[in-house]
Amino acid sequence: MRAGELRRAFSSFWAERGHEVRASASLIPHEPSLLFTVAGMVPFMPYFLGEEVPPSRRMTTIQKCVRAGGKHNDLDDIGRTNRHFTFFEMMGNFSFGDYFKAEAVPWAWEFVTEVLGLEPEKLWITVHVSDDEAAEIWRDSVGIPAERIQRLDKDNWWAAGDIGPCGPCSEIFYDLGPEHGGDGGPALGGEDRFIEVWNLVFMQFANDGTGELTPLDAPGIDTGAGLERILAVLQGVPSAWDIDLFAPLLAEAERICGKSYGADSETDVSMRIFADHARATAMLISDGVFPSNEDRGYVLRRIIRRAVRHAWVLGVEEVVMPRLTDIVVDVMGDHYTDLRTNREFISDVVGREEERFRTTLAAGQRILDEAIAKLEGGADGPVLDGSVAFLLHDTHGFPVEVTEEILAERGISLDGAGFAAEMEAQRQRARAGRAGGPTFADERYREILAQFGPTEFIRDASAVSEARVLAAFEIDSAAIEPALLADADEAHGYAYVEVYLDRTPFYAESGGQIGDVGTINGSAGSVEVLDCTYALADLHRHIGRVRGGGVEVGSLVEAQIDDVRRAAIRRNHTGTHILHWALREVLGQHVKQAGSLVAPDRLRFDFSHYDAVTPEQLREIERLANAEIIANGRCRHYETSMDDAQSIGAIAFFGDKYGDVVRVLEAGEHSVELCGGTHVAALGDIGHLRIVSESSIGSNMRRIEAMSGLATVERLADVEDLLGGLAELVNAPADELAGAVRRRLDETKELRRQVRDLQRALASGRATELAEAATDGVVIADLGDLERDALRDLAVSVRDHDGIRAVVLASAPSGGGVALVAAVDPAGTLSAADLLRDAARTVGGGFGAKGDPPLVMAGGRDPEGIGAALDQVRAAALGA
Repeated sequence: MRAGELRRAFSSFWAERGHEVRASASLIPHEPSLLFTVAGMVPFMPYFLGEEVPPSRRMTTIQKCVRAGGKHNDLDDIGRTNRHFTFFEMMGNFSFGDYFKAEAVPWAWEFVTEVLGLEPEKLWITVHVSDDEAAEIWRDSVGIPAERIQRLDKDNWWAAGDIGPCGPCSEIFYDLGPEHGGDGGPALGGEDRFIEVWNLVFMQFANDGTGELTPLDAPGIDTGAGLERILAVLQGVPSAWDIDLFAPLLAEAERICGKSYGADSETDVSMRIFADHARATAMLISDGVFPSNEDRGYVLRRIIRRAVRHAWVLGVEEVVMPRLTDIVVDVMGDHYTDLRTNREFISDVVGREEERFRTTLAAGQRILDEAIAKLEGGADGPVLDGSVAFLLHDTHGFPVEVTEEILAERGISLDGAGFAAEMEAQRQRARAGRAGGPTFADERYREILAQFGPTEFIRDASAVSEARVLAAFEIDSAAIEPALLADADEAHGYAYVEVYLDRTPFYAESGGQIGDVGTINGSAGSVEVLDCTYALADLHRHIGRVRGGGVEVGSLVEAQIDDVRRAAIRRNHTGTHILHWALREVLGQHVKQAGSLVAPDRLRFDFSHYDAVTPEQLREIERLANAEIIANGRCRHYETSMDDAQSIGAIAFFGDKYGDVVRVLEAGEHSVELCGGTHVAALGDIGHLRIVSESSIGSNMRRIEAMSGLATVERLADVEDLLGGLAELVNAPADELAGAVRRRLDETKELRRQVRDLQRALASGRATELAEAATDGVVIADLGDLERDALRDLAVSVRDHDGIRAVVLASAPSGGGVALVAAVDPAGTLSAADLLRDAARTVGGGFGAKGDPPLVMAGGRDPEGIGAALDQVRAAALGA
């Protein structure tokens, strides 16, 4: 029976007994305490723990499993035993409070003996020392001789943890025969002779943490049957390494090494590691795990590098892992169809990782060999100083695990304490210099870029139907530009993420062009992309709010930009190039672009120029630009070498970085510039270019704001509406508006002059009144809304009356703010500046009088403070 036949037979058997057949869950578990799915029951933990209601009380699966990290770590035993694998398939049938021991035990026996055809006389049974019930069922219901039922303690007890469900186990073992080890059954015989092929977990108790066991109201069944181990028995091969799932991989390993499997024990170990690690690598990458320096990504990296090092030791210089993962796809792709879909992706990821590590390995191996050559033997054998291992790890990226493996093969120990001390010292240095050093985010982004290479930008498409999610990180809304967030976001409580794809139609903000917006849609949900930027050079970061379940790492999604918005951006961006050309034509070739912003509704262009641009020059610049646009010249946007670009006179555009290969934009007949942005196909697509403003932004630096396309149409409509409204206000036809407004302004000017004259006349009449109300020769008054000039004239008139030492007046003019004036007798003892200094601050203002003039004017912003300000003046002038 081959692997595919066994899978079908197992699923059919349990389906006939009322079990819902479930496809394998991902190797990335939802259980946060686990790096990987390590057993068939892991996806069903919420059902066993009572956290969720199962959709069916009977289920069966063939579950992908990996044990290579945390407490479930078989990595170091791979290739050296017949029982351990990094990746394996666990067949299981499960009961959630439905059937129990009385049904599960006979069914297990029926499948093993009748479906698989294993000889009953070669099967042994183990039960827990306390489980009389299971022993009785095996003996009395199934008919197993008592002498073939053995009782074990810890090996036959399962627990989810210190607290939670637990229970006894019962296992079926197959006896391979005396040539594989000593007799005595699974309890006393050889491990390679008695092979476990079935494990029944009877989940019947709850542990409260003290050791007190309480029977569960709904006990359950959890079966684990290792597909690889059963195949070894069914196919009659010496070990699981010889089954049909491994044979093609070992044959490829022979071709890679140029050696025969079985000729040398150490070479056999390396070949088995190739086969095992290729399976784990292909499965993990297909499920969305990528090599990295963290968590499960680090375990995958270690798996790949471990296989590569064994190839290195065997003298294999070419890249081997993509060849091996291709065989995995061929062997297992019929059942795990995602492997075939992801074949090229898996090969690309593992190939990049291997190439990087081979460079590291070459440099590190030389350093390690030199250090080993200098070692001297000690009482416990030679020991490599921890500082050497740290140097390899920190400076050369040589994993300490690889160092330890190499040392172990040569009978050398590592000074682990010394290595740990060096690592701690490095952490201290990192903490001390963190403010100016690279951030964690930088490292994370560099890791993505190193693993997958640059994001493939699909320049000429508005959608990519099969983009793969390489990574996704939740971020705080505080990290997003406030302008990108809607007013309702905070109330809704959206989650925000940054997403990384292998290919994308989204333009990442650069060269002045803002990033695209749109959506990323997958089977689990979607992300509304609010912006796209570069996390690092060539690595597109899609920033957005989560809709539904978001997107899953490793999944295929559709990436769709807002194409209407992109079209407007294209018009403005190409318009920027035409504007640059026109500026140089009108103002001179000294004009250089010094910055830009290209948005859907406008463009901004900063340039070097020594003087303000006159209205006549602006008109000519706009005329030239639009004449070029109307001519509708073709736009060519292409890649070429920097040398070729320079030879045709291409101008470098601000904000872009250039390598040996550059993108050139030939916009019409005259503009040739380097630019990586997005552009129209012909200049006529721009529509009409309209300059909105021109201003200074610094010494010899100017800024033009402009717009194109539909924005100019909308602006024209707005201007016409405005002109029509103004014409209506002044009661004149629109074509006579300028003359009518001029007449109204002249009338207003004349009326204001008359008002000032009347105010002065009135103020002159009030001067005597104010003087007569003086206290000790001081006049202090609030005169309402009197204008500044009239207020000053009145203060002088009051001061010129006999006996007046000082006059301080305040008002809140109709134009806004506060006016203060102080006039003092030049021969007196009071100072106008001293009287107003604190008062001016109280109304939110000040004055700029130098020295101590007899008349001081001050202004302020806060009319509410006039009363308090005048009280301060009284205190200063009168002492009260």
